[in-house]
Amino acid sequence: MAVKANSTGQSGVEADADTLPVRPGEDPWTSEEVAQVRAELEDDIARIAEELQFSESDLAGLMRDYGGGSGDDSADTGGKVLEREQNLTLTQNSRKLLEQNQRALERIDSGSYGRCESCGEPIGKMRLQAFPRATLCVPCKQKQERR
Repeated sequence: MAVKANSTGQSGVEADADTLPVRPGEDPWTSEEVAQVRAELEDDIARIAEELQFSESDLAGLMRDYGGGSGDDSADTGGKVLEREQNLTLTQNSRKLLEQNQRALERIDSGSYGRCESCGEPIGKMRLQAFPRATLCVPCKQKQERR
């Protein structure tokens, strides 16, 4: 395990590339691949945090400007409510995505990255390179989606 500063600037334990699990037939993780996944997650965190800040200020403006429909006809009021609800949904989705990215970095730092949270088997290097926030292997994800 190597000690490395994480995204919050605190030092933490980062899993060595060769300790991250892979599925049978996959090549082991290289340090460069782990660094690439980490950089992608950190870039996503910065981008999402910026978008979240904008959407939260926009949402605050919508909430502040909402006068309960005073002077508006029902179509105007409905349009404002719809816009506010859409913005609220997008903001909540951004928060969840930000948390998923942060959690993936924490899993890299703790050495648990690449293990399925349901069955404990390797998630798969290719899956993680395509979707670095994945916490479930494909079979467990499919079971979850069928529920």
